[in-house]
Amino acid sequence: MRIILFGPPGSGKGTQAELIEKSYGFPKISTGDLLRQAVRDRTPLGQKAAHLMGQGNLVSDEIVEEIVRERIQSPDCERGYVLDGFPRTLEQARSLERMDGCRPEVVIELAIEEEILVDRLLRRRVCSRCGAIYNLALQPPQEEGKCDLCGGNLVQRPDDNAEIVRQRMKVYREQTEKVRDFYVHKAVYRKVDGTGSVEDVFSRIRLVLDGELARIGQARAGQ
Repeated sequence: MRIILFGPPGSGKGTQAELIEKSYGFPKISTGDLLRQAVRDRTPLGQKAAHLMGQGNLVSDEIVEEIVRERIQSPDCERGYVLDGFPRTLEQARSLERMDGCRPEVVIELAIEEEILVDRLLRRRVCSRCGAIYNLALQPPQEEGKCDLCGGNLVQRPDDNAEIVRQRMKVYREQTEKVRDFYVHKAVYRKVDGTGSVEDVFSRIRLVLDGELARIGQARAGQ
């Protein structure tokens, strides 16, 4: 099964994708992680991406789609996978259909009010050494200002301020409207309340996934 997680900045979709991976065994696929790894490994696509980013340009849809295509063809994705950060546009959604169109899928959007998201992002801290993400309210570190994983210093991202966050929310709404409609039309879209603790949100996601997996199992048994 393919699981596509939608959510605005600060919705916690990356954390939820990791929990899905641990609980269900579907590998998490983050386009940001894939691009950074490709750049580090100096793959042909990674070098193209590095060149574009070095010139201050966005990485093209073509490069992102090809990196995703390579990843979902890996053996560990045979049972399914979780997409975090892809597709972002209607064309990417259609491209995904061409890559792997026959796979059952469910699209889950984490719905949170804008004011809650702004507050979350103002409280977000990132490890300057390993990149681990914390939230001073929802997921605080064990030691103030220090990463639990590597002991690195926790810092606030420059773009985690109210004005930039609201602009990012606006861009998210504009980008995802057509993508959401695409999946609503396919009858695979599910909205989940993204407020509350990480565990509360994951329990709601589990209800959706368990129901979908049961339905898929029944459909296959009836064939």
